[in-house]
Amino acid sequence: SSSSSSSSSLPSTKLPVKPIPGDYGLHFFGPIRDRLAYFYNEGRDKFFANRIQKYQSTVFKTNMPPGPPIASCSHVICLLDAISFSVLFDASKVEKRDVLDGTFLPSLAYTGGHRVCAYLDPSEPKHKSLKSFFLSTLAARHHKFIPFFQIGLSELFNELEAQISTKKEAYFNTLSDTMSFNYVFRLFCNKNPSETKIGSQGPKLVDKWLLFQLAPLGSLGLSPKILGYFEDILLRTFNFPFFLVKSDYKKLYDVFYEFGSSVLDEAENEFGIERDEACHNLIFLAGFNAYGGMKVLFPGLIKWVALAGQTLHQRLADEIRAVIKAEGGVTLSALNKMVLAKSVIYEYLRIDPPVPFQYGKAKVDLVVESHDAAFEIKKGEMIFGYQPFATKDPKIFVNPEEFVADRFVGEEGEKLLKYVYWSNERETEDSTAENKACAGKNLVVLLCRVLLVEFFLRYDSCQVEASTFMFAPSVTFKSLTKA
Repeated sequence: SSSSSSSSSLPSTKLPVKPIPGDYGLHFFGPIRDRLAYFYNEGRDKFFANRIQKYQSTVFKTNMPPGPPIASCSHVICLLDAISFSVLFDASKVEKRDVLDGTFLPSLAYTGGHRVCAYLDPSEPKHKSLKSFFLSTLAARHHKFIPFFQIGLSELFNELEAQISTKKEAYFNTLSDTMSFNYVFRLFCNKNPSETKIGSQGPKLVDKWLLFQLAPLGSLGLSPKILGYFEDILLRTFNFPFFLVKSDYKKLYDVFYEFGSSVLDEAENEFGIERDEACHNLIFLAGFNAYGGMKVLFPGLIKWVALAGQTLHQRLADEIRAVIKAEGGVTLSALNKMVLAKSVIYEYLRIDPPVPFQYGKAKVDLVVESHDAAFEIKKGEMIFGYQPFATKDPKIFVNPEEFVADRFVGEEGEKLLKYVYWSNERETEDSTAENKACAGKNLVVLLCRVLLVEFFLRYDSCQVEASTFMFAPSVTFKSLTKA
């Protein structure tokens, strides 16, 4: 199905129009019932799978966290297949105003009192100037993408080897976070953060700022359940107040304001954005979007590739080394010739998209089609897509739960790329000032490729232990086999 047929204005559809199954339960108690099921009684994936089974439908009504008393309305219409999900990319039908974190909006004190670009709908005038500013800022730094990242990876691998040799294991996430923050700061501020007053504290400052905004959406996965219920009261009764991170955020603001001055000059002079607002947006872009995304992205990639085993490691090493030898270095041209490495990145983004949720409000009355039915959604209703179900749709992908490294190799494989939805848009579409696709969409794919390339130029294979903590995969290296 093309994106244009995934939804249509009322009423044209060839599929039977069915009422949306599911219910929201009693006021106040229904959302809490669903929340406890989602976090503690069933768990995230089971929560959705059980309801697909119960309603025999990939489109249904439910409540999404955090619910009351933090969120006044937690009602959503869930879209859990590849066809219906794509309506969330249609800016003419779905509004993206203040829905980044779903059914609640953290205090704007966390962003200097501004509704930053991520909270704006493309129809709002400020969206275009801010998104254009982001795209322009990234484009102006494209020549730094690979060399800056190689510096960071070299530091990371040296530390990884040192820890394995002394402790017999190395926790990847902390090293990856340090590398990611340093990379983002160097990219935007042209300075190593260790040379500024935040020193090596950058990741901790941002982590705390992120945690206090997103805490109502997370869980430590506590057991037994009684501890989980206590956690639920702790995390979802009140929004965490900004004053607890105010001094941390001020430190971030000051270093970005000082060392990001050339970026802020461009925002003021070329895009007419006030300097203070530009700085808060730059921190959000660098801290929430870029660094926050990388916290999940890089450990996830390492986890899936490491667990895929030695045969894949050998194939990747062979391809990468042959291409690099022929091309004479790690260039864009070389990266584009690595068909297996490219496919592995897309397969990772398909099977485990780093940002799993998408929200939007219906701008108009509309009809959304799944594979086998059509459903009417009323203007103003909240639409929610859980990405890992849409990108593991068994009617689109063969063996959807399996990591198939060469799934996207060749002509038939490339046709499936339009169903890889990790970036708030189809993989086949570009990020523009008029849509909500991730501004750094192409940079993310590039950095994942460079990470694979540098890893397999240096190592033949590795062994890891992986689990999940809060929002991210947690990865510990147990061994590294040097090339």
